[in-house]
Amino acid sequence: MQNCIAPTPLDGISYFQPPADFHITGRDGRVNIPWEFPIPLVEESYRAALEHGAPNYDQVGQGMFFALRQNPDCTYAVDYARVLQTGYPHIIAEIGGEAIMLDAKEVDSPYLDRKVNLLKIMALLEQDNAGLWREIGRTLMEKGSRMEAAHLAVQSWYGAEKYLSRSVELAPDDLHTCYQLGETHYVLGHYDQALALWQPLLERLQAGERLSLEARIAAIQRGELPKVPAVDYLTALSVAFEQHQDDQFYEAAAIVEDVLLDTVFCAQFPMAGVYRFLEQCYRAVNMTDKADAVKGRC
Repeated sequence: MQNCIAPTPLDGISYFQPPADFHITGRDGRVNIPWEFPIPLVEESYRAALEHGAPNYDQVGQGMFFALRQNPDCTYAVDYARVLQTGYPHIIAEIGGEAIMLDAKEVDSPYLDRKVNLLKIMALLEQDNAGLWREIGRTLMEKGSRMEAAHLAVQSWYGAEKYLSRSVELAPDDLHTCYQLGETHYVLGHYDQALALWQPLLERLQAGERLSLEARIAAIQRGELPKVPAVDYLTALSVAFEQHQDDQFYEAAAIVEDVLLDTVFCAQFPMAGVYRFLEQCYRAVNMTDKADAVKGRC
């Protein structure tokens, strides 16, 4: 039985086991939904439910919303999303509106996480919507490319590969999604898989895009690749940031210098932020000549 499965522990959420034959009712009788699995509730609502014997319509909706925003992969996530869709259209509208708002402006990494979670909630309701899976993958690619989130590069890029793969399964003729999935394979060091995706795209691209992709394909075939997968360099940079935070400036600079020796990697990834970081390391130890030299490359 579904309600025998333990729910996912979530910060600020307690689970209320409803009585037999419990129904969610609300909206002047327009909502009457049978419920047979643990109800996620914020702490205040949980205490109120214990006092009154069961939570009310608004408390249940708020709890499901908070649970899904925190972890849209949690146990019962599909059930929560479907109940929200059936009985809480205003919450679904809020989720969609917030995702659109985040997509319309430049945001930092925590907001990218928020956007991914909102998109995952929407994907629970539209599991055959290739565009949602594609947007989750693209957002994770963006996060995986940011220096401030380098410590999560492996998680971000493998996540991007997973969601873009699902999008391609649903829409195999989507040119740009196929290209981006190939990019995730490349970053993860899966070069044969990148070639398998990219080569069929050449005849469908405009002249400039085709020449650029042909050059990348030719480089792979010649073995002109980063010395290690690009994701490993991103992880190394995260170690350098940790060293910097611990005032280990020489060690941080040494790691960055090693990364920058790989000209293939540097040519394929935006390095301005890395050079700025290296300049900070040099200035912290009064290596002003090196700092001035690096500044010109920021």
